Amino acid sequence: MAFDATLETTPDAAIITLSGELDASAAPKFRTAIEQAAESSPTRLVLMMQNLDYMASAGLRALVFAKQKMGSGVELYVIGAQEAVAETIELTGFQHSVTMQSEYQPV
Repeated sequence: MAFDATLETTPDAAIITLSGELDASAAPKFRTAIEQAAESSPTRLVLMMQNLDYMASAGLRALVFAKQKMGSGVELYVIGAQEAVAETIELTGFQHSVTMQSEYQPV
């Protein structure tokens, strides 16, 4: 399945909806969406991952980029990650740097 990343902004959040497979060829598109999200200076970056089927190490690097790009004052949410994607995030310990939820509920 082809990767897609769509950005929606609200007054306090940037929401990126991801679908497909996030691998090395797709990571630049995700990074572009992150950079566009950062331009709106959100207080939260919400990554909707319900339809993301696979995430390679390039996707993990993009998540780290997102955390760095947004800065320490922006909460990063990972929403609805499928089991395989969640395991990939947890294997690296990155789940300690984000808020992982099954459904988006701002903390």
